[in-house]
Amino acid sequence: MEEILVQARKVAEEAEVFSVASEETQVYFEANRLKHLQTKQQASMALRIIRQGRIGYAVTTNTDDYPNLVDNAVETAQFGMTAKFELPSANSYPQVEVFSADAELVPVEAMVTLGEGLIAAITGHTAGIICEAEVTRGVVSVRLMNSRGGQAEYRKSYFSLGMEGNLTRGTDMLFVGDSASSCQPMLEPGAVADNILQQLELARDQALVPTRSMPVVFTPNGVASALVMPLLAAFNGKTVLEGASPIGQKLGQKVFDSKFELWDDPVVAFQPSSRPCDDEGVPSQRTPLIEGGRVTSFLYDLQTAAMAGTRSTGNGRRGHGGLPTPSPSAFVVAAGSTTFDEMVGDIKEGLVVEQLMGAGQGNVLGGDFSGNVLLGYKVENGKIVGRVKDTMVSGNVYRVLKDVAAFGREARWVGGFLQTPHIYCPSISVASKG
Repeated sequence: MEEILVQARKVAEEAEVFSVASEETQVYFEANRLKHLQTKQQASMALRIIRQGRIGYAVTTNTDDYPNLVDNAVETAQFGMTAKFELPSANSYPQVEVFSADAELVPVEAMVTLGEGLIAAITGHTAGIICEAEVTRGVVSVRLMNSRGGQAEYRKSYFSLGMEGNLTRGTDMLFVGDSASSCQPMLEPGAVADNILQQLELARDQALVPTRSMPVVFTPNGVASALVMPLLAAFNGKTVLEGASPIGQKLGQKVFDSKFELWDDPVVAFQPSSRPCDDEGVPSQRTPLIEGGRVTSFLYDLQTAAMAGTRSTGNGRRGHGGLPTPSPSAFVVAAGSTTFDEMVGDIKEGLVVEQLMGAGQGNVLGGDFSGNVLLGYKVENGKIVGRVKDTMVSGNVYRVLKDVAAFGREARWVGGFLQTPHIYCPSISVASKG
């Protein structure tokens, strides 16, 4: 990296070298049986330069091929966009715990046993259910250096466990599933198995819902599948800069329910989305996005922040190849004071949505969502009475989240990128063939 930086400085005003390497082991089960074990490695090195005021960029998977890397970056600079930013100088970074040697050292045999135990717990409860499961462990190493003296280096471990089950009886198909991830190893099926078993219990009976607006409780999985995608787009600084965000001109204004609090937080210990700095070397920070229902900030990388006349929030992200773009690390929705049982007990007739399918196919930027209820339950007189079929819910997140009956007392992580409680909405449009 040092040699690449030296060579790049000879032909450019500024230069930055970014390298990432990963090793991942996956244990995959299909139809209740072990299907395959796989270990894969990836490594890449990217060079970004500012030459004659323009951005040049090149990436390679051959780290010995640095002369071509520099030449390619110079070639692209003549077509690159104008650089509005300066690379960060030397920084101090927060101490964020994201590496566990124990996760890296979990034997493959233990991963197989974990997957088998999860499947056994589910098939032992429900005869005939067909399960797919995945247990994954991995380590990512990141290193960055630039011509202004900025440099960062860290290792992150991750471990994930997930399962989906399908029970088919005649023309009726039931889908259940859950997952969990951490930077630390998870060696027991634990909460994942418990959540799936609860889904199976609640889905034992079937129930019909009418076609009309009614109260809906979104579980954490339901929130992730229905409500979050439009917010991810709306708070992206690039979307705001392009004028495509519905809240881009509403900084400081009250847009949501006063109980709604949301922030981006990459400094939570042992979460796979956490890190001490972003992929441009800007220190990580907790960024409030919604406070008391008011829009308080957007997410920026260096370039979009400079174009917007503000500072980077430390949200520049790139994969193994590509220029940085503003991206959330982890959305955190503040918990409230109401239990799930209290939410259900308050409903005379309504719905609990565990998983929505296809919600992101509408006008996401406008905040619209509409999808089939893959897993959801009918509520009657304060009790869950059964699973619903052939049911759709639809709405607009800006209208839905402007009037929230309650936020749940307990929040949980979903997919490693979202921490949210249950959200109880007083009126959502529901359509059912029943």
